[in-house]
Amino acid sequence: MTSAGTVDAPMEPNSLSKAETAYRWIRKCIADQTFEPGHKLVLAQIALELDTSVVPVREAIRRLEADGLVTFERNVGARVAMVDQSSYAQSMEAVAILEGAATAQALEFLGEHDLAEADEINERMRDLLTDFDPTEFTRLNHEFHAALFRRCPNERLHSLVAVEWDRLAHLRNSTFSFVPERARGSVDEHARIVALIRARASAEEIERVVRNHRSTTLASYQEAQAKTTETPASTGNIDREEDKS
Repeated sequence: MTSAGTVDAPMEPNSLSKAETAYRWIRKCIADQTFEPGHKLVLAQIALELDTSVVPVREAIRRLEADGLVTFERNVGARVAMVDQSSYAQSMEAVAILEGAATAQALEFLGEHDLAEADEINERMRDLLTDFDPTEFTRLNHEFHAALFRRCPNERLHSLVAVEWDRLAHLRNSTFSFVPERARGSVDEHARIVALIRARASAEEIERVVRNHRSTTLASYQEAQAKTTETPASTGNIDREEDKS
């Protein structure tokens, strides 16, 4: 998993097509905010950076546009998509559904070492509760969930989760910076998920519990936002700088 939270299957760099290399590079730059919302994507500059032609870069940008991470404006060109509240909610809902399904499909392939790894990550998250770092907590949160669904045999699910994770990283550095009080409940729910897997709960129950876990985080965020959007300064767009406070 990359620092941006992606969960692409390991692949030798030389085996990647130029378009795929460009796609991953630009996607990572968007996720880690090297390219911030509104940043103009100049194909020639990116091609020079990657030592390639503009053709694979153009193909990569088309894919990113389909992912919702890039927009194209006539007479302007490609830009990193701006942030809006509805996009965040939709991505969180998508992650809840996709992670729930992927974890359920991974169940029969999970071993005790996978569960032990998830436990260890969750304990590191618990340790952060006393001196809270929302960005690190979010990074570990991604690691925890990846440990439980990475053995899902459906590669398409993996790629869809990766896309939504990157989109969330683009929209918000960390949900938990807005709802730090949700962190303790999240850790407790993680422990319950692992316990249910060890107890051989059904795939249907695991999928439901994982989905509800993610949905509860979204609900907490939306409740917090509802309390802050009553001011006249509130608009439909989210100021990216607020994420960094």
